[in-house]
Amino acid sequence: MIKVNARCTCGPNEPFQATTIERRDPGPRDVLIDIAYAGICHSDIDHANSTRGNTRYPLVPGHEIAGIVSAVGAEVTRFTVGDRVGVGNMVDACRECASCRAGLEQYCTGGRVLAYNAIGRDGQPTYGGYSEKIVVDEAFVVRIPERIPLKNAAPLLCAGITMYSPLRHWNAGPGQRVAILGFGGLGHVGVQIAKALGAHTTVLDLSWAKREDALRLGADDYRLTTETDTFAELASSFDLILSTVPLNIDLDPYIDLLALNGTFVNLAVPGKPLNISAAALLNNRRSIAGTRSGGLRETQEMLDFCAQHGIGAQVEVIGADHIDEAYRRLMAGDVRFRFVIDNNTLKKASTCPTS
Repeated sequence: MIKVNARCTCGPNEPFQATTIERRDPGPRDVLIDIAYAGICHSDIDHANSTRGNTRYPLVPGHEIAGIVSAVGAEVTRFTVGDRVGVGNMVDACRECASCRAGLEQYCTGGRVLAYNAIGRDGQPTYGGYSEKIVVDEAFVVRIPERIPLKNAAPLLCAGITMYSPLRHWNAGPGQRVAILGFGGLGHVGVQIAKALGAHTTVLDLSWAKREDALRLGADDYRLTTETDTFAELASSFDLILSTVPLNIDLDPYIDLLALNGTFVNLAVPGKPLNISAAALLNNRRSIAGTRSGGLRETQEMLDFCAQHGIGAQVEVIGADHIDEAYRRLMAGDVRFRFVIDNNTLKKASTCPTS
């Protein structure tokens, strides 16, 4: 076993503490990665505070992982020591179901294994990217192109693929009108991708505070959801709306923004069931859908696309001692646009039990 410095939380709303965790020794098909940066996703906060009710403590979050390969197993063929690589929210899947065979491991029906807060196929808990190193089967590792700095690449392993997958699936491109609802950690990457795909891209947000950033990153238009004129002026105009925010309100005004055959795709996890009327869907033959991140093949495609088009996350790099502060600021919307932990700041300690 490999002892690794990490940060964990031991209960809901408990502060993060320095700890030491154990990683398995690399097997024949495993890759050992020295983690350089780990992005902080809003779902990390949900799991840390057990708002979804299924957290296993002690918890080491992090599924936006970028680093360097430091060792490989004897049967590894895709990576060598020194390669720049990433790991997203999955570290394993059954590999046998129809979804896995189609390269859609995110919809694995045989039991996907998440990067953290899960139990691996070896029966051991999985620990995420708030740590120095991670050991992952090469099939669940992707290559980060040289053109993307590792700190800007880390959030792409969740935020990037979560936006790229639905944009590709619903054929965003020239002649299509796309709206991104919420211009935050996901939305700011989604705007860049949608624009690079050739779609006319509109940001819908609560305030004007991020307008200049949105236009700088490629948005064609920026509208406020707090103004009733927005909904009247944009009625029946979008082919695709990607909602990155947990809407606990009546969705009908947003559904009414969809053009003929338009689709509203929900990416968030609201605390309450979605509220929508059947009549709103009947008009214009509209659809409402959901999506999970993306499979390994599509994640690599996304990274290559981002490198080709100069796309990366806008990040604020923090030290490991500032995770709690970053969580508070993220909850308050005080970040442009993704916190990323510099994993070189992790220190050895063992104040939180992990066994």
